Amino acid sequence: MASPRLPVLAPRRAPVLDARLGRAYFAVQCLLGLAWWIGVFTTPWIREATLGGLDPVVVAAFDLPLFVVASGLAAVGRRPAVRVVVVWTVVVAAGLAVYATVTGLAGWGALLMIASAAAGIAAGALVLFDRLPAERILVGPFAFRPATGTSTDRHVRQTVGQVIVFWSFFLGVVPAVILLLERRWSVGVSLPLGVRAAGFVLLLLFSALGIWSALAMARNGEGTPLPSASTRRLVVVGPYQHLRNPMALAGVAQGMAVGLILGSWLVVVYALCGSLVWNWLVRPLEEADLAERLGAPYLTYRDQVRCWVPRWSPFRAP
Repeated sequence: MASPRLPVLAPRRAPVLDARLGRAYFAVQCLLGLAWWIGVFTTPWIREATLGGLDPVVVAAFDLPLFVVASGLAAVGRRPAVRVVVVWTVVVAAGLAVYATVTGLAGWGALLMIASAAAGIAAGALVLFDRLPAERILVGPFAFRPATGTSTDRHVRQTVGQVIVFWSFFLGVVPAVILLLERRWSVGVSLPLGVRAAGFVLLLLFSALGIWSALAMARNGEGTPLPSASTRRLVVVGPYQHLRNPMALAGVAQGMAVGLILGSWLVVVYALCGSLVWNWLVRPLEEADLAERLGAPYLTYRDQVRCWVPRWSPFRAP
């Protein structure tokens, strides 16, 4: 018999993700942008660290109206200004990234503009849509679809393949690229040897958690961790008795551990940013999908088992 569905199936959502937050961000960006330009024209090391050999007068002629003024207009809800400042910030971020990579100069400027572009895109979406349209990123292998078939062996094989591909890319290729850019842009910091050793320990521990979680899902959920072949049954065994999504915690911790091993603070930041993307964009949609497909049992599980902080006593399905 199918599980009964409740009238309200959407997961809880933080009320702060709306247009007001987006406008507040653009107000802060306007003030910070103005302060930065004052620093550029008054403090040589700020100018060198963020602009390198670029002429500040020429850059300011474009950036003051298209970044600072447009951010101020976006802060009061001017929708055309939102589009202008977001596009301009993305263009500048890309240009500075190329400039810093070619010349080895203005690395901090490239970093600041990349961060500003990412935050500006999110803030712009909030102002224009009053929410983050996260469903637009869930396409292809990231679109939610239940797995076909019930063969446990097949799901285990698929899961192992997914782990190899995703770990190789997100814990290997991406951190390697970030490390190369960090060194080329001269924005790295020195980490003690003990910190790197701790990274190895963390990587082993959380890799074990990730493998345990993935296999528990494949063996008991009639599916895989990949959204396009997601589980058909609620999994409440193994680490899932204590944590709602142990694979997310494992992935974030693994990324941070790789950053510690490489001595790269940017890789650590990359992992933390990944946790924000997953928590604010992917998780609400994933939980809504699970609630719709699995009904009341999942809602009970969701309300009693936290996402990031494990519970001491194991959850027992009613």
